[in-house]
Amino acid sequence: MSDPLEAPSRLARLLKPRSIAVVGGQEAEEVVRQCDRIGFSGDIWPVNPRRAEIAGRACFASVAELPGAPDAGFVAVPREAAIAAVADLAARGASGAVVYASGFSEAGGEGAALERKLVAASGDMALIGPNCYGALNYLDGVALWPDQHGGKRVERGVALILQSGNIAVNLTMQARGLAVAYVVAVGNKAKGDFADYVEALLDDERVTAIGLHIEGLNDADALDRAARRARKLLKPIVAIKSGRTEAGAALTLSHTASLAGADALYDAFFARLGIAQAPDLSTFLETLKLFHVCGPLRGRRISSMSCSGGEASLMADLTHAHGLTTPELPGSAREALAAALGPKVALGNPLDYHTYVWGEFEPTRAVFSAMLSAGYDMNALALDFPRADRCDSSDWKTTLAAFEAARKATAAPAAVVASLPETMPEAVAERLVGEGIVPFNGMIEALTAMRLAAEVGEAWTRPAGAPPHPDARTRTTGSALMLDEAKAKAALARFGLAVPAFRVARIAEAARATDDLGFPVVVKALSAALGHKTDVGGVRLNLRDAEAVGQAAAGMAHLSEHVLIELMMEGALVELIVGVTRDALFGLALTVGAGGVLADLLDDHATLLLPASREEIEAALRSLKVARLIDGYRGGKPGDWPALIASVESIARYAEAHRDTLIELDVNPLLVFAAGSGAVAVDALIRLSEEGL
Repeated sequence: MSDPLEAPSRLARLLKPRSIAVVGGQEAEEVVRQCDRIGFSGDIWPVNPRRAEIAGRACFASVAELPGAPDAGFVAVPREAAIAAVADLAARGASGAVVYASGFSEAGGEGAALERKLVAASGDMALIGPNCYGALNYLDGVALWPDQHGGKRVERGVALILQSGNIAVNLTMQARGLAVAYVVAVGNKAKGDFADYVEALLDDERVTAIGLHIEGLNDADALDRAARRARKLLKPIVAIKSGRTEAGAALTLSHTASLAGADALYDAFFARLGIAQAPDLSTFLETLKLFHVCGPLRGRRISSMSCSGGEASLMADLTHAHGLTTPELPGSAREALAAALGPKVALGNPLDYHTYVWGEFEPTRAVFSAMLSAGYDMNALALDFPRADRCDSSDWKTTLAAFEAARKATAAPAAVVASLPETMPEAVAERLVGEGIVPFNGMIEALTAMRLAAEVGEAWTRPAGAPPHPDARTRTTGSALMLDEAKAKAALARFGLAVPAFRVARIAEAARATDDLGFPVVVKALSAALGHKTDVGGVRLNLRDAEAVGQAAAGMAHLSEHVLIELMMEGALVELIVGVTRDALFGLALTVGAGGVLADLLDDHATLLLPASREEIEAALRSLKVARLIDGYRGGKPGDWPALIASVESIARYAEAHRDTLIELDVNPLLVFAAGSGAVAVDALIRLSEEGL
């Protein structure tokens, strides 16, 4: 939007209007009906020169004839007419408009040109769309929405900002007890990006959390700033990402470039900002519900209660499979449970409290109070409700009342987990939310939401890292220069990366170059034109005398005029890949992963956005499967963790120092030796933009 200081207030007025102009016919009429249904109390002014009235309101022949400047316009006419209507609204002084029409940038070149005209016509107005459904405000009773929807008025709740109109409609139909404050379907996002909506909705004190459905992101810097502000305001964000970005270099040579694809970059971006990333729409809603009721969790320590051994076992298995823990009961809780349940019940966490106290309020309340007083980060009661049309749920209501009483007395984080979505009735879910208890529709969804909430809680305890430097996001437009291996290693060595001792020699002089180097050695063809030397026979290993070196070098004469001769590094415990790639949206990304033969056998890598702290680098390395080998798996020698971390830090420092020209960097492999013996990079590739060199 044109003015970053004024735009949020215009967008806020568009989302919370006191007056609405609807331009069009059938869809405009539906907007009026939906506003009436939801209880909009402001002015609605239909604009249609061919109709006398719309939904009982007299029509104006043109926008110019409106009695005032509307806070919001809903434009539901074909695309060319929509551009003219938006221009008229801008001239009339409207705060913003929703453009329902399609056929803009999503339709190709001609549509993209029309979208640019639409943006120009909007002037200083806020603009939602085009090719979108619009916005629902369930707090104030606003429906800039040309269709039915399933929501209702609330006093506080979560805001949903969605790129798909159909998904937006579907999510309004949820029957999970989630209080939804806003739904905004942004469509093509011709003007502004997700950050504009996040910023505007953060200003509403009634918004408790924000959910984003993202097909593509235009401005990572702006969302970075908005997410940091959301963290300060203690309003967590949940994202669900679909589709792939076109951003990033089209041509890559390094192995890590394939690892740091679009999904990995989005994952790293969300993790850095403490944005929970949901794998599906059901978990998306359940995580938002948890945030609405409890906010982020302090940790991953979960207690589980049920009157069934099967449920207790299932919760135990799934809890650990989803990255949560179920620590043993503390002594005080064990004593209180023993008093309430007697000697026939085996005490533990998860707790199967059997049916001895089923349907009895006081002993059940005592059981729940003991568990909720034990200091867990979340306390989950597994409880599935019977069908209301065929069954009697009286005893379930007693259990629910006992759990509510325990939660009220202890103020502990609490949830009721239905193993199936359909066994959590909406009325029960709404009641639980009102009592400060999270009602979960589905066991898998519940545990995934708890893990995501714990991850956000952990992220919020860490200092917010520095955002990427703008230079790192600039596209490199000049021709590319690849350093040969010797120059690449020398460049990285100046930043502290350990490399083997090496010599560069002409082919004919290779044998003599080993005089002061020692054996065994490796001989490699040396040329900036060779990205993958092994594939073309440009690498010979384990050469043990000068004659073998000379013969190996002679065999590479067709590849290069020079060879690199270096000491062969033997006895490594683990091989890693470390690389940096450049992305036009996210900047520089550092990827670490398993190297050598394990690179093709294991999907084992982690990606960070730069700059990254030492703590972030170490956490990424320790998240790898091969970290267990470095720890000394099954009695093996432990590896040199400090040297490994320092090596990756040195690579990151080089990348940051060359952020204006670096296209990609690959260290493959980085060898990790036994504790105290270091880590050494035995191959390196660096590609720079010649522009700026």
